[in-house]
Amino acid sequence: QVQLVESGGGLVQPGGSLRLSCAASEFTLDYNAIGWFRQAPGKEREAVSCITPSDSTAYYSDSLKGRFTISKDSAKNTVYLQMNSLKPEDTAKYYCARSYLYCSPYVSSYDHWGQGTQVTVSS
Repeated sequence: QVQLVESGGGLVQPGGSLRLSCAASEFTLDYNAIGWFRQAPGKEREAVSCITPSDSTAYYSDSLKGRFTISKDSAKNTVYLQMNSLKPEDTAKYYCARSYLYCSPYVSSYDHWGQGTQVTVSS
């Protein structure tokens, strides 16, 4: 069955970095876009970034541009989210998800989700 497993979250100080991984199984990244979302307590899930099978990328917030970078390793069937210059407002549970077709900022465009990995930015 299709599975997405996130890892790499943790506690980091403001200004620090983390790299999240999303390992996909039972499907190939050559045919599906993968998105990263995040959800803070009491807030709606929001789109962070997305990468297409052809390696086109999208970032869905101006506050993330220049700090977050999405990439993938097709040989490992894994998508990464490199997060630099982290801020307390980046604290959230981060999820990766498989898109039906192409990149989209809408939750409804994604048909399979991982269990999430917690990122906490605090001194």
